[in-house]
Amino acid sequence: MQKLESLIQTMHQLRIPGGCPWDAEQTHRSLVQYLLEETYELIDAIESGNRDEILEELGDVLYQVIFHSDLASTGTLGEPFDLEDVASFMEQKMISRHPHVFGTDEEKETYKAATGDDVVQVWDGHKKKEKPNRTSVLDGIPQAMPALALASKVMGKAEKIGLLETADSPAIPMETEDELGKLLLAVVASARAAGLDPERALREATKELQVEIRSYEISAATDAGVIGFAD
Repeated sequence: MQKLESLIQTMHQLRIPGGCPWDAEQTHRSLVQYLLEETYELIDAIESGNRDEILEELGDVLYQVIFHSDLASTGTLGEPFDLEDVASFMEQKMISRHPHVFGTDEEKETYKAATGDDVVQVWDGHKKKEKPNRTSVLDGIPQAMPALALASKVMGKAEKIGLLETADSPAIPMETEDELGKLLLAVVASARAAGLDPERALREATKELQVEIRSYEISAATDAGVIGFAD
């Protein structure tokens, strides 16, 4: 891990007096745009399958994590923490969420998982233990997600609690993502022709669905006692 430590020191040197004025001026908030940009560039690289591009873009995303960690080490968010603390927190989180791998013999037997689906079935239970104060399946969903990704996530939660039924077959016949992509493009084209904003329209519809989900949860809690959810 010598190169990682060297990169951490390089970032730190850029931010201390005598370093780079631009780096020294940055805040967690000002860096958000770059984190988003680098994340999307990494996704593009992964989808291209280009080894060198993935290597480079992973480095850019890693640098953003190091940048935020170096900022936090100066107390920008209250009690200081650094990249070592971030790594430690993440390690403990992964260990606690994988008792079928890291647990006691009893836990390994209880949470035995032969497939990924087996793991997913008990995943929410592990997260609920970590975040007992969450009261809705919607808690923790980033509202800044692109509208399409947000809609898919929220609909999944609605199906999970029984507000929406999981469809056995698509309401609009389709068999491939190529067909789906063309259908979505047609919807966007129609929206543009009508002078409508498809991103905003879907986001607003998803907000309405979230209101329905929270109302449904309140009704369920009233009927069956207090219910806690975690994401």
